[in-house]
Amino acid sequence: MTSEDVSTALHLISRLGLRLEDLLDESTRQGPAPTFAQYIAQVSASASEKTLKNYGSYWKVLEQRWGDRPITEPTYTEIEQLVSEHRVRAGAAGRSNSRGGVGAAATLVSAIRKLYRHAELDRLIHPLDNPAAKVRRARQPRSPRHALSLDHILDIGRVAATTGNDRPLDALIVRILIETACRRGGLLGLTVDDLNSHDCLVRLREKGGTVRWQPVSPTLMGRIREHIEARGGTEATRHVLRYRDGRPVGVSRLNNLFERIRKFLPWASSVGVSAHWVRHTTLTFIEREFGMAVSSAYAGHQDRPGAGPTTLTYTKASLLDVVEALVALTGEAHPLLPIGTRHPLSTDGSRRPGETDTVG
Repeated sequence: MTSEDVSTALHLISRLGLRLEDLLDESTRQGPAPTFAQYIAQVSASASEKTLKNYGSYWKVLEQRWGDRPITEPTYTEIEQLVSEHRVRAGAAGRSNSRGGVGAAATLVSAIRKLYRHAELDRLIHPLDNPAAKVRRARQPRSPRHALSLDHILDIGRVAATTGNDRPLDALIVRILIETACRRGGLLGLTVDDLNSHDCLVRLREKGGTVRWQPVSPTLMGRIREHIEARGGTEATRHVLRYRDGRPVGVSRLNNLFERIRKFLPWASSVGVSAHWVRHTTLTFIEREFGMAVSSAYAGHQDRPGAGPTTLTYTKASLLDVVEALVALTGEAHPLLPIGTRHPLSTDGSRRPGETDTVG
């Protein structure tokens, strides 16, 4: 064999996505393939917390369906059928944020691919024999979520403040969501140590390990402090949001609140309004009034290469930009930027904070 032949063979191997190790005799591979139940237990034991959170429930679907079968046995067609059935079941669940089960089906495909990728690396299957490699992930439909009108936001606040068995708590939750545009993890994770009363800032810890200080109005900071003191102070719990007996509020309270809002407001039920709709509304207002850079900072979006327009790299908003946007949102002066003033880096002198319509 000439060097040209060797070069041609190596090029072909590379085009097929193979390595020289993949061409070894099958006798060099491990013994009989484990069952799904066995292998899922093995992979789960070494998986990260994030992987288990994303895929654990979907691996259980595989275990329930094919637990006793070797992982090498299901075909491409069988996997496609399983994904299709899962999509139908998820779509029929009728959740308020449902998109017909497409999201659940797509995540199931990712979970299956993840499992089979482990099997490849463990040399349990050959890459060319991977039945999950070509299973299609359905394209996610465009989100129906849009910014709500001021009247709709006022409706949400009214229902929260006038219905339910803990109206002050629910009203406070909605006010925090409107002013901070926080995700529910940031909302429920707030502790008394995350409050800077002097500068009216709250520290939000959200997905991806992000931490940021978000400005709030003096009125909201005062209500937060009153809420804490009226419900046991720091001795009861370190969490900001708590029930009357001092127990910290969990995700079920937030879910129940928006279920009630959808029950009392037909328009909210028709579109499936959730806490994230409030975040979307606030951020849309900020973007329209102050631009994408300030809206991105207000949202707490992470800076990642390729995550947005290159221009944002050079127009990154500061905390004072976010404070100015809050002043416009609430129409209330803030300790870091009194109403009627602008911070030194502001270039748009045509608009004064607080002169726009307020939300909430």
